[in-house]
Amino acid sequence: MAAVNGTSTRKPVLFFDIDNCLYPRSTKVHDLMAELIDQYFVKHLDIPFDEAVRLHREYYTNYGLAIEGLVRHHQIDPLDYNTKVDDALPLEDVIRPNPELRKLLEDIDKSKVTVWLFTNAYVTHGKRVVRLLGIEDLFDGLTYCDYGEQPLICKPHPEMYKKGMREAGVERVEDCFFVDDSYQNCVKAKEVGWTAAHLVEEDLPVPRTPASQYQIRHLRELRDIYPQFFKSTSA
Repeated sequence: MAAVNGTSTRKPVLFFDIDNCLYPRSTKVHDLMAELIDQYFVKHLDIPFDEAVRLHREYYTNYGLAIEGLVRHHQIDPLDYNTKVDDALPLEDVIRPNPELRKLLEDIDKSKVTVWLFTNAYVTHGKRVVRLLGIEDLFDGLTYCDYGEQPLICKPHPEMYKKGMREAGVERVEDCFFVDDSYQNCVKAKEVGWTAAHLVEEDLPVPRTPASQYQIRHLRELRDIYPQFFKSTSA
C-alpha cells in the first residue's frame, strides 16, 4: 500500500470504507466486535452487562465510536482497548480472499483516480482486513482513526473528512468520491461536499430519506455510478 503522504495527486480520490463495506454484514465481524466491546465495558468500568450494552450503544450513537465515549468519560487507554477488542477479533476465521471484489478493484483505472481506504478503525485492524481479503496491494493509502492521538477524530466528524483529504492529497471536495455502509457517514460526506454512495445490502430496508447522492445494494454498482473511474462497464 503506497501512501501519497499528503502530496497533491491532482486526481480525484475514491474513498472506501472497510468494515461491513469491503466485506458483507453476513461475515458477522460487527457482532463479534460488539461482544468484545460489551465485555470490555463490563470489565474495565465494573458495570453490569445490561448497562454495558446500553452505554456502548449510547457512545456509538453520540460519537460514532464506542471508544471515544470511553476515552472522553472514563480515561480509558485507546491503544489498550484496540488490543483487547479490534486486534482480538478472530478475523482469520471469518474473512477470506474475495476474487470478485479483487476483480472489481483491479478494473479501476489508477491513472484517473486515487483509491484510498477510509476507516474509523485503528491502522492494525484496517490493514489486517484488506490483507485477509487479498486486496491490500490495490489501494494507494489508508486514513484511519488514530487511537494514539487526542482528541480522537472519526467519521462522521467533519475533521475526519478533512484529514482524509490531506492524507490522500486531494484539495477540492468536488474531487472526493466515497462509499460507506453507514448512513450518518454518507450524510456528513455529502454535507462537506463529497459525492457519496450509501451501501445498503439487499436484505436491509431502504432508508426513507436517502443518505447521499447515491444508494447501492452491491459494490459492483460502483461501475454504474462512478463509470469515469473504471476501465470497463461490466465485470
